[in-house]
Amino acid sequence: MGVLADFKAFLTKADFIALAVAVVVGLATVALVNSVVTNLINPAIGAIAKTNFDDLGNVTINNSTFHLGALLGAVINFLIILVVVFFLFVYPYSLYQKRQQARQAAKPTTRECPECLSMVPIAAKRCSFCGQPLEPLPAPK
Repeated sequence: MGVLADFKAFLTKADFIALAVAVVVGLATVALVNSVVTNLINPAIGAIAKTNFDDLGNVTINNSTFHLGALLGAVINFLIILVVVFFLFVYPYSLYQKRQQARQAAKPTTRECPECLSMVPIAAKRCSFCGQPLEPLPAPK
């Protein structure tokens, strides 16, 4: 019974669930971008080039056909997915991290009273809870 309980604990962990959700969202994003490229971008490029995008740039060497148009479509898919992932996930997360670092680096606004251990404003000369005189803080360097 121990192995099954461990497996259940593994499946219900928040990290595993978040990873599963991320994979599903990623697959949905890829499907959406593939549809946009296949149904909008490829026909637009084909209309500009006045040819079918899938036939664009096919090269045959020794009875082997290299579909350069399909490769170009895959490159466009990759670039669009890269842009979507960057602007939907990477960039907002980096902004979030910068905000968190700024909060951590912010100067403290309170200090602890040595007598009653209450938090008082940093510039206070006397504790507002117990009335104990507070020593002045050393000047910042």
